[in-house]
Amino acid sequence: MLAGCTPWPAEAAARYRAAGHWTGETLGAFLRERARRFAGRTAVVAGDTRWTYADLDGRADALATGLAGLGIAAGDRVVVQLPNVAEVIEVAFALYRLGALPVYALPAHRRSEIEYLCAFTGAVALVVADVHAGFDHRAMAAEVRGAVEGLRHVVVAGDAGDADGRTALADLRADRPDPAVLADPDPGDVAFFQLSGGTTGLPKLIPRTHDDYLYSVRASADICELGPGTVYLGALPIVHNFPMSSPGFLGVLHAGGAVVLAPDPGPGTCLPLIEAERVTITAVVPPVALLWLDAVAGGSQAHRDLSSLRVLQVGGAKFGAEAARRVRPVLGCTLQQVFGMAEGLVNYTRLDDPEDVIVTTQGRPISADDEIRVVDDADRPVAPGETGHLLTRGPYTIRGYYAAPEHNARAFTPDGFYRTGDVVRRTPEGGLVVEGRAKDQINRGGEKVAAEEIENHILAHPGVHDAAVVAMPDVFLGERTCAYVIARGTAPARSELLGFLRGRGLAGYKIPDRVEFVPEFPATGVGKVSRRELRRAITAELARRADTS
Repeated sequence: MLAGCTPWPAEAAARYRAAGHWTGETLGAFLRERARRFAGRTAVVAGDTRWTYADLDGRADALATGLAGLGIAAGDRVVVQLPNVAEVIEVAFALYRLGALPVYALPAHRRSEIEYLCAFTGAVALVVADVHAGFDHRAMAAEVRGAVEGLRHVVVAGDAGDADGRTALADLRADRPDPAVLADPDPGDVAFFQLSGGTTGLPKLIPRTHDDYLYSVRASADICELGPGTVYLGALPIVHNFPMSSPGFLGVLHAGGAVVLAPDPGPGTCLPLIEAERVTITAVVPPVALLWLDAVAGGSQAHRDLSSLRVLQVGGAKFGAEAARRVRPVLGCTLQQVFGMAEGLVNYTRLDDPEDVIVTTQGRPISADDEIRVVDDADRPVAPGETGHLLTRGPYTIRGYYAAPEHNARAFTPDGFYRTGDVVRRTPEGGLVVEGRAKDQINRGGEKVAAEEIENHILAHPGVHDAAVVAMPDVFLGERTCAYVIARGTAPARSELLGFLRGRGLAGYKIPDRVEFVPEFPATGVGKVSRRELRRAITAELARRADTS
């Protein structure tokens, strides 16, 4: 196991192999075998790009050869920040073929997050788009390269421009792939890093191995009943764990289906794609699901033929029962609720579950070997049906974050259970109902916002004495962010403070939705800021304004 990562105990690893969960397949070999079985079938569709399985396999080898020519080798970290373009899948498999380790950043990340990821992982390369959603990633990448020692290469999907130190992805594909550069990694070692939602600042890194991740992929594809006729629409950023493996694009490739990538999740983009490509399954977060439902129910997309759509997955945040009940009558498909985390555990409602189970629960675990505990504040099991903290361990749930021993001591029990931070109750049938979160984390429509990180950026403003960021309720996103600020002297204008945060390179979804200036914060009995009281205050204020409007 890679230094800084926590392995599964030998006994557990042997048990997972004996059960057939861990098969010894690597991600590089995964694509090779599917290309052999499904060579001429469509694998990836993105705009005008259409690749077969054979195309994708060959491009992965050609790009791996070019990346090796830059000096990228097995074990090297490469931060990958690409939107939903075909190249993101090509780059992923090229790095797997080299044994290099992708670190998957989100398209919405900006300099603050990307610089941290490159520095913390010791990345040798950064792969970005040229311009996406009006933002020039090349300029940001140049700033990051100047700030991070050891970051040797910036690779650009699209127009690399004329500046030194950037290489166009298209120029790296070798005419003759060199099999000698391809690695044969241990399937039990780390294949890539994903990012945690984070509760104490910048995200923790989640090391996923070939064995554990591919088990989750195969089991998810089976639960979701995928096959060669599956057409999956990647509406969410495809490097999120949800659209990558639950069952995501990897599950679809495992089954021989086609992956269609959407540049954004809006109904005006995705519903025409569902109609044109005859999409059978897709995955969204609750705010997107609500937009789609409204667009079809008498809205701008009411005329679309969505008869091919068999399953709409909704996850990333709890989907309210009233909204969930609209899916079948409005979209004409089965809802599948998905509750999971990049650290491992994934739960699904099954496609043949009764409608009441589908709309009122967040599903049950993938595996019989997913161990679940629901406990009180002292880690004692609660009575069946009672609410408590969710702990889990299993064949695809990590045993520790990368290079974070102090955090791991808090996030994992001594016997290896991961403290998810979710508050749940179990139904008699074994399903989970998510009731909330214990961690001080804001779930803004499926995007996790760490209060401490935003507070640290606010505190950098010279006119700020103190800051506390809390969740406030929102009908559309579930939660939005409210920043309570104590000014130093004259309070800065709200617009000026928000502009300051944007100037620090903070992702757009992390910019506070509301700023409240106050003279002091409520305190707990030991003198800490009472976030509970702040949440109560903003909730009451929003309710008062709603009553008087």
